[in-house]
Amino acid sequence: MTLLRLKNFQLLDPDNDALRGGYEILIEGEKIREVSDRPISSQSAATIDCGGRTVMPGLIDCHVHVFLSEVVIRRLEDMPLTLMTARAAVLMRNMLDRGFTTVRDTGGADWGIKAAVEQGFLAGPRIFIAGKAIGPTGGHSDGRRRTDPGTRCHCCNALAFTMGVADGEADVRRAVREEMRQGCDHVKIMMSGGVASPYDPLESLQFSPGEVAAAVEEANAFGRYVCAHAYSPEAITRAAKAGVRTIEHGNLVDAPAAKLMAEKGMFLIANLVTYFAMRERAAEFGMNADMLAKNDLVIDGALKSLEICKEAGVPVAFGTDLLGQLQVEQSREFSLRTQVVKPIDVIRSATTVAAKVLRREGQLGCLKAGAWADLIVVDGDPLKDIAVLEGQGKYLAAIMKGGKFHKNRIAA
Repeated sequence: MTLLRLKNFQLLDPDNDALRGGYEILIEGEKIREVSDRPISSQSAATIDCGGRTVMPGLIDCHVHVFLSEVVIRRLEDMPLTLMTARAAVLMRNMLDRGFTTVRDTGGADWGIKAAVEQGFLAGPRIFIAGKAIGPTGGHSDGRRRTDPGTRCHCCNALAFTMGVADGEADVRRAVREEMRQGCDHVKIMMSGGVASPYDPLESLQFSPGEVAAAVEEANAFGRYVCAHAYSPEAITRAAKAGVRTIEHGNLVDAPAAKLMAEKGMFLIANLVTYFAMRERAAEFGMNADMLAKNDLVIDGALKSLEICKEAGVPVAFGTDLLGQLQVEQSREFSLRTQVVKPIDVIRSATTVAAKVLRREGQLGCLKAGAWADLIVVDGDPLKDIAVLEGQGKYLAAIMKGGKFHKNRIAA
C-alpha cells in the first residue's frame, strides 16, 4: 500500500486554537496512519515538503443541493435527468476545487450520483444523501404550477425527481421508507415555508406533529435521522418535540426554541450566504418579487441566529444551501460568519462539528490516525485571514481526498 509523508507545515487542528509547527503526517492508502510532532521514520514513504504552508482537514458543507442547478427551482420541470446529472457533475467538481472534500446533500441527490463519485466516474466530494426532500401538498417541496394537478414522469422532470410530496401519517411513513430503500443517509422534511417555493407563506407550519413523529420513527428504526427545513420558533419547537435531529436554516430562532434544541441535543445547520447571494443576484436568474420579499424577511435573522444558538449551547454546523448559478458563492460563508464568530469556530463548524452531524467523528473533519486522508494545504493562515479559504480555491496549494491528490501544485 502506498505511503506518503507530509512535512514542513503548520498544523491547523480544529481541537486547538492556534497553528502548531513541527508536525508530520504519514498517509497509508486512503487513511492517515500517523500524526506526530516528531519526524516520522519511513524509508518506503514518498515525502512532500509543504513549504511552511498550513495543513488542515478537508472542509465539510452540511447543506448543499448538487442536483438543484437552477436558482428558480421550477425550471427543473423541463429538465431531463441526463442534463441534471451532467450539471451536477460540474457543480460537484467545483465544490471539491474549493476544498470541500465532503458534502451533505439535503434534497435531490440519489444513490446513483453518490455511487458515481465513490466509484471514480465523477470527481467530487464524499456525498451524504437525503434523496427527495419531503413535504406536504402546497409546501416547500411542492413546486408545481397551480395548473399542474399531478406529477409527470420522473425521467423527464428533474423537479419531480428531487422533491417529494406526502400527506398524512401513513403516506409520510411510506415516503420515508422509500427513501431508506433508496439508500439515504438522512431524511429531509419541510416544516415551514421557504424562500424558493412559490406559494407557501414563510410563517406557514408544514407537517403536523403526528406526521413529523412518523417520519422520525421510521428514520430512527432504520438507523438514520431526520433533518428539518424550519425558520420560525414554532416550526423549530414542533421539530424538537418530535425528535428531529437537525434544523436547517433556523434564521428566526428565538431563545426558548434554542434552549429546547440544546436540551434535545440538536444541531443547527445555518446557511447565511444563500440569503445574501439571492438578495444581490437571484433576480437576474428569474427569481420573482414574492420570493425575494420572503428572502428579506429572513436575512436579518441569519447572523443573529448564530449568536442565539451560541448562547444556548446549540452546536452550529457549516452549510450554504446555494442554488444553481449562485453556488460559486459557497466559500463566502466563511467571511460572513466571522462577523459574529471567531475564525477557529467557523472552521470547526466546517470540520469537527460537521463530522458530528454526519456521525463520522474521528473519520472526517480531523487529522488523526485512522481518519480518512482528506486534507487541504493552504497558502496562508486561515485563523488570521479566513479569506484564504475563498477565491474558488486559488489559495489551496493541494487538495487531497482519500489519500489521492485532486490538486497538487507543491513541489515534491
